[in-house]
Amino acid sequence: MTSDLLAPLDLAFWNMESDRHPMHLGALGVFAAHSPTAGAHAADLLVARAAAVPGLRMRIRDTWQPLAFGGATRESDPDFDPLDHVRLHAPAGDFHAAAGPLMQRPLERGRPPWEAHVVPGEDGASFAVLFKFHHALADGLRALKLAAGVLDPVDLPERAPRAVEPPLGLLSDVRRLPARVPGLVRGALSDVGRALDIGASLARSTLGMRPCAALTSVPSGTRRTAGVVLDIDDVHRVRKNAGGTVNDVLIAVVAGALRRWLDERGDGSEGVAPRALVPVSRRRPRTAQPQGNRLSGYLIRLPVDEPDPLGRLAAVRTAMLRNKDAGADRGAGAVALLADHVPALGHRLGGPLVGQAARLWFDILVTSVPMPGFGLRLGGHELSEVYPLAPLAPGQALAIAISTYRGRVHYGLVADARAVPDLDRFARAVSAEMQTLLSVCDR
Repeated sequence: MTSDLLAPLDLAFWNMESDRHPMHLGALGVFAAHSPTAGAHAADLLVARAAAVPGLRMRIRDTWQPLAFGGATRESDPDFDPLDHVRLHAPAGDFHAAAGPLMQRPLERGRPPWEAHVVPGEDGASFAVLFKFHHALADGLRALKLAAGVLDPVDLPERAPRAVEPPLGLLSDVRRLPARVPGLVRGALSDVGRALDIGASLARSTLGMRPCAALTSVPSGTRRTAGVVLDIDDVHRVRKNAGGTVNDVLIAVVAGALRRWLDERGDGSEGVAPRALVPVSRRRPRTAQPQGNRLSGYLIRLPVDEPDPLGRLAAVRTAMLRNKDAGADRGAGAVALLADHVPALGHRLGGPLVGQAARLWFDILVTSVPMPGFGLRLGGHELSEVYPLAPLAPGQALAIAISTYRGRVHYGLVADARAVPDLDRFARAVSAEMQTLLSVCDR
C-alpha cells in the first residue's frame, strides 16, 4: 500500500483540530431538481461514483517512522465504503439552516475525512449537497477537484502535459552537492530573515487596535451558516467607476457590511479596524497533481470605522497593493509559511496551542475559493448556487468565503451560532452594502 507524508501545513491543520473547532472546508451546492426524487437519485450517484475517485479513498494515519516521528501519512483505505460518507437527509425548507449543524460535526478521523450530505428541498424543485473535506486532505482547489470527480463528467479540451526533467539519480545529486552548498546556506539565512520579518509584522499588527467583541467568542462548538448572492456585473460596475480589482470590491463590501451590522446591533463601529486574513495560494500554475496545502496570506485592516463607502474601497485597495508589493512570503499574513520549519513532532505537540493562537494573528477570515467558468451538474440537474464555507478558528465568531460562479458572486458565511445568532442580519448587510456602492458610483 503506497502512502505519502502530510505536508507540514497539512499536518498543522490535522493537529490543531478539536471537537469544538473542526478543520474541514465546506461547499453548499444548490441544484435545480427535475422531480421530487432528484435528491435521492443524487445520493445514489454520489455513492456509485465515489469509489472511482482515488482521492476520496485516502485516509490519514499517524506515523512514528524515524525520519517523520510524530507525523502522519495519507494512504488508501482498504476498507473504504462510500456509504459511510454519503448521507441522505429529510427534506428542508432552508438549506443553510440545515447546513449549520452539519458543519459543526467533526469528520470521522479513522476513515477518509470527507462527507457529502444530500438535502432535498421541501418544494421538490431543488436539492442541496453539502460537501465537507478536511483541510489536511484538501485545500480549496483540491476539494473542488475531488467534488468534480463525483459530479457529471464535463468534456474539456486536453492540455499538453508539461515537460518534466528526469531525475538525475543519487550519484548525480552527490556530485552536485558541493556546488549547491552556498545556495542552501543562503536559503537558510533567507528563511531566518523571513521568520523574523513575519514575527515583527505580526507584533506590529496588534498595535493601536480596538478589539471587536462581535468577532470574538468563547467557543461553543455550534455553527450557523448563511449565504448571499451578488451579480458580478454590479461588482464590475463599481470596479470600473471607483478603481481597484474585483477582489478589492468584494473585501470592501465585507468592511461595509461589518460597519452596518455592528451599528445595527448596538456594538458601534467607531475605531473598529479588525485584521482580516486573506489567504493566498502559492501553488504553481497548471500543477497536474497538487499535493498538500501551499498557502500564505495577506493581513489587512478592514476600514470598518471609515464612514465613506468609496473611502473604504480606497483603503482596501491601498492595503492590498501594499501587501502585493511586499509579496506573499513576507509580513504578518505569511505565518502559515513557518509551518515548513517545524518538525512533525512539534506540530503534534503544539497543534492545540497554534489553534488557540489564531485569535492573536487575525480577527476574521476572508477567503476566495476558485470555481470553474463552466456549468456543473449532478444527475443532469444544474448547479445553480454554490456557497463555500470556511473553518472557524478558535476564539473567532465569523468566517467568510467567496466564490464566483456563472456570473454571480456567492458569499458563504460561517459563524459560531451562540456568538452570532443574527447571522442573517449580517447577510442582509452584505447585500445592502453592495447596493450602496452601486448608488454612490452611479451619481
